[in-house]
Amino acid sequence: MKPVPGLQVKVTLNGPYEVVGVVPVRMETIGTNLHSESVKWIPGKTFTPNSQPFYLCRCGHSNKKPFCDDTHKKINFDGTETAGHTDYIDDAELLEGPTALLTDVQKLCAFARYCDPNGQVWSMVNDTDSPRTREQFIKQVGECPSGRLVAWDRETKKPIEPLLSPEIGVVEDPAKGSSGPLWLQGGIEVIDADGVPYEVRNRVTLCRCGASNNKPFCDGSHVSTGFKDNIQP
Repeated sequence: MKPVPGLQVKVTLNGPYEVVGVVPVRMETIGTNLHSESVKWIPGKTFTPNSQPFYLCRCGHSNKKPFCDDTHKKINFDGTETAGHTDYIDDAELLEGPTALLTDVQKLCAFARYCDPNGQVWSMVNDTDSPRTREQFIKQVGECPSGRLVAWDRETKKPIEPLLSPEIGVVEDPAKGSSGPLWLQGGIEVIDADGVPYEVRNRVTLCRCGASNNKPFCDGSHVSTGFKDNIQP
């Protein structure tokens, strides 16, 4: 996927994310059904940066979340990046169904749980000869914010991706009582602290609790640590 021209998120050494370019920053809440299953995204308040470039908190301790207030310096935040630069497809496990394929890179999981309803997408792919199941399968896979899961058309071997405009979502997860990652949408390029770009993908989640073991990417640690940003909706 081609990156959005003029828009980059740069990981700074033991510091925040530097965002270069104009992009909406908006709260995105995981909406659930009566069974507490993730079923929709609920857009919320928009955050207005006061500078260009602007800086988003990566350590989890800023008092001005989602923006950085230099608290990382006071706490000696260790933001060492541990994620590699291997392309998604080279790390992916492949599952094959009758009309669709599913690729899965588990280490990218941000624990948003859109994969779980209707018997889980890993089973649903086997029933994609049913038009209704295929449609629901594609929808659920496409709502995975991290892009851990990607649906593919079996015949064309092309990915089936949702159409996402460039945006940075600040994820909230009320069902788990936690605040989630930064959700980069629409092909926003991420550059590591050494200036090396990561693969550009349509859906990416970046850690903002400071606890991920796959920095700069989210690994779901915000749930186990009970991270809360205390941002008013």
